[in-house]
Amino acid sequence: MLAIGIDPGTAITGYGVLREESDGSLTVIDYGVIETSSREAMPQRLVQLYQELKDIIQLHQPQSGAVEKLFFARNVRTALSVGQARGVALLALAEAGVEIAEYSPNEVKQAVAGYGAADKHQVQAMVQALLELDQIPQPDDAADALAVAICHIHSARIRSLGDDSY
Repeated sequence: MLAIGIDPGTAITGYGVLREESDGSLTVIDYGVIETSSREAMPQRLVQLYQELKDIIQLHQPQSGAVEKLFFARNVRTALSVGQARGVALLALAEAGVEIAEYSPNEVKQAVAGYGAADKHQVQAMVQALLELDQIPQPDDAADALAVAICHIHSARIRSLGDDSY
């Protein structure tokens, strides 16, 4: 399975593309961030995010994708802008015909670090270990997106095991 994980944000959106090999190991295909300028109006930032996500999806053609769910914070303005970025990511995936899943931050932490309340450093260290990387992926948003992709692949594996038992 080739999967893309997306950690949405209007200033920085992280993405990570992983392939699950036949032996269950994970191979990093690509990861990085899309950055938009705070000097631009929100509609232009969302268009840029949409276009760059479309280009990444077209380049790699993942079979499935996962987007981190919105974690409601005290700052309503931040929550609204992250929600807009999530919508753009979901649209880009849906338009490309990519199967979509969504995971909460706690689900991602549980899948990657084995503990739903793991801190950011613990999750990033596990991303590095699980993907056998020389260093923690940078910037943080890219590492977070890879964690979303790992969560998605592991969750899909568990779901497929459940399908075989009936």
